[in-house]
Amino acid sequence: MRPLLTALALTGLLHTTQAAADSPVVVELYTSQGCSSCPPADAFLHELAKRDDVIALALHVDYWDYIGWKDVFASPQYTARQHGYAQAASATTVYTPQMVINGQDHVVGSRPRQVMSRVEAHQARVDPVDVSLSRSGSTLQIQAEASARGDYVVQLVRYSPQETVDIRRGENAGRQLSYANVVSSWDVIGQWDGASALDISATVSGNDPIVVIVQQARSGPIVGASELR
Repeated sequence: MRPLLTALALTGLLHTTQAAADSPVVVELYTSQGCSSCPPADAFLHELAKRDDVIALALHVDYWDYIGWKDVFASPQYTARQHGYAQAASATTVYTPQMVINGQDHVVGSRPRQVMSRVEAHQARVDPVDVSLSRSGSTLQIQAEASARGDYVVQLVRYSPQETVDIRRGENAGRQLSYANVVSSWDVIGQWDGASALDISATVSGNDPIVVIVQQARSGPIVGASELR
């Protein structure tokens, strides 16, 4: 696939939809170093990663590893997460590059106008869960309040803000590609019904950004998220 916007047009699009970060929209990009259609989406994620009102996350899948290049960031866990979304949406296949927006909308990741249209739509809504984070040393404190009860999963995500890889084989052989917000871990740290306020802690290390995502169980909508960079 080819990018649908020039760099100038894309900059204007991102600028006009910039909003307050009170309720950031989570954009998950499912990508692979072995996918020749992915670099435009990977580049677009760099732009999304600059925004304060979006939590942009790159999840590298492993199902293209067989065609000549093993993605050094890929994990079967992220492939399974993408399959979970497909199952929830009654989709018969998964693909790259795919962006999943707030766990609900599925868009080809190299179509910035469509992605930004869905991001803007989610910004106009009020998330049912308000999440706040604070960190003291190795202790992360997570607090949340819900406007409605639900079957919620609390997830802790870490990512590397930027990685560069020289790809020597496969569809992107000979290219040096840069990746933004590469997810390095995604862990479920709690279950919550939203009946009372959530107040839990987790142990964290290192300086990589921290994201906490509250999501309806079984690959449902993301109902609240917060980030410490």
